[in-house]
Amino acid sequence: LAYIQANGKLVIGITDFAPMDYQDADGSWIGFDADLAKLFAESLGVSVEFQEITWDYKVEELNSRAIDCVWNGMTLTDDVLAAMGTSNPYCTNYQTLVYPADRAAEFEGLTSLEGLNIAGEDAAVALGATTVPVQAQSNALMEVAAGTSDAAVIDVLMAAEMTGEGTSYADLIYSLNLNEAQDLPSEEYGVGFRQGSDLVDAFNTFLAEKTADGTVLEVATTY
Repeated sequence: LAYIQANGKLVIGITDFAPMDYQDADGSWIGFDADLAKLFAESLGVSVEFQEITWDYKVEELNSRAIDCVWNGMTLTDDVLAAMGTSNPYCTNYQTLVYPADRAAEFEGLTSLEGLNIAGEDAAVALGATTVPVQAQSNALMEVAAGTSDAAVIDVLMAAEMTGEGTSYADLIYSLNLNEAQDLPSEEYGVGFRQGSDLVDAFNTFLAEKTADGTVLEVATTY
């Protein structure tokens, strides 16, 4: 906390991930996570700065002090819990399959993804798919739209925001709860700080207060 306050800013590591973090028409970062991050920084008496990162190197970015926390719809996996000081969960999520609407009959009710090229998260591996790595979940949708991947595995929150009628990916739809298909529990999102950081306790206090006064729900209904 003293380090942040001495610098006068909180640097948030993010990727373009609607509805959590994305840019409006003016290029400003908005979203459920971004709006809460602004409020958290304000509570600390500092400004906020959003820094796009390569997701696979988030721990290195954090430990090198290039960023001060990772706040981007981050699932609290065992690897994350071991590498960072993590907050209490603030949101639940599951992995879903996104595919072209005109191929819906091929995907609905599938129990195996064997023989398919799937862009994005590794959740598809256990169901037999060949995965196509991407730098960010939003890039997985580009792969499907371009026809270079059969489907994508992304967070259901992003799928709901970025696919279907009225979006940039109107020809893509989603179904299947891949966590459920693999008998896995739903995922929980949290914020990651450097190990041992007192910002964890500061955030948990902030989250509890903003949940109690209705701010978290108000921000959630905006997005």
